[in-house]
Amino acid sequence: MNAILYRQLGSSDLRISEISLGSWLTYGVGVDAGVARQCLDAAFDAGINFIDTANIYGRGAAEEFLGEALASRPRDTYVLGTKLFAPMSDEDKGLSRGQIYKQIDASLKRLRTDYVDLYQCHRYDEETPLEETMEALSEIVRAGKVRYIGFSEWSVEQIHASLSIKSVEKFVSSQPQYSLLHRDPEHEVMPLCAANGISQITWSPLAQGVLTGKYPPDTRPPEGSRATSPEMGEFIGGFLKLDLLRAIEDLKEVAQEADLTLAQFALAWVLREPNVASAITGASRPEQVLENAQAAGQSVNSRLFARAEKIIEEAKRATEISAS
Repeated sequence: MNAILYRQLGSSDLRISEISLGSWLTYGVGVDAGVARQCLDAAFDAGINFIDTANIYGRGAAEEFLGEALASRPRDTYVLGTKLFAPMSDEDKGLSRGQIYKQIDASLKRLRTDYVDLYQCHRYDEETPLEETMEALSEIVRAGKVRYIGFSEWSVEQIHASLSIKSVEKFVSSQPQYSLLHRDPEHEVMPLCAANGISQITWSPLAQGVLTGKYPPDTRPPEGSRATSPEMGEFIGGFLKLDLLRAIEDLKEVAQEADLTLAQFALAWVLREPNVASAITGASRPEQVLENAQAAGQSVNSRLFARAEKIIEEAKRATEISAS
């Protein structure tokens, strides 16, 4: 097995695995607990040390699963990240001071730990002054409940505004959607973050599993896949376009030239970007964890990446034309 590599997380002292394990739509929700434990064990066996979750995943169920599953492991052997923002109840939502205090304590209780390494704002809160959010995040860092802070899907303007606030903790991570099928963060977010000690931890680097090649064009999604799951299939539809699926079939040949599976090739493409610290992968089987982990440290000819990008861009243009 290819040895997994680690990268510095922004300006923090955390080193996290290039491939990490996420729990969105899976653990505590769509995957049997026994299988989820096998996936977690496989991740540690492969050298993965960063586990990502959020309070909203299963309304606390993912954190509860991880709290139980990680309880027997020494706390300094893994890096744990969680998030807040989305409604946990009609009253409990957002990034106010009161919610930050309340939600970090609830997450710590579910996760059975005294601190999280990375606490992330799941989205931007338009209803709370940014100064209040940044001050409260700084307070829980200084209280020892959180080591570092991050954000997910903030705009360039929102990131700039957070950087301008004095005497508060600074963000070390950004968590954007980023893949061969979704490249928006490259244009403005990544350059700004790179200049300010903020690394990317990308979500959906395999586009909800579409970039594994498991969804051939002109056929029904296979039973047991994310696309057929009521619990896990809500967000995949945008990637199941016929032109894109046909293009992904063409990508398999490019990946083969790199001597990688399509999933490994897609993950290696994400990791080609120096500002990316880790690609968060979900898994419903331990074999998927082990396959994804082997994408770390791969050296791929840049011409193959360029070919892959051209194939996808042409498919996107065809999709836009057919939709107009």
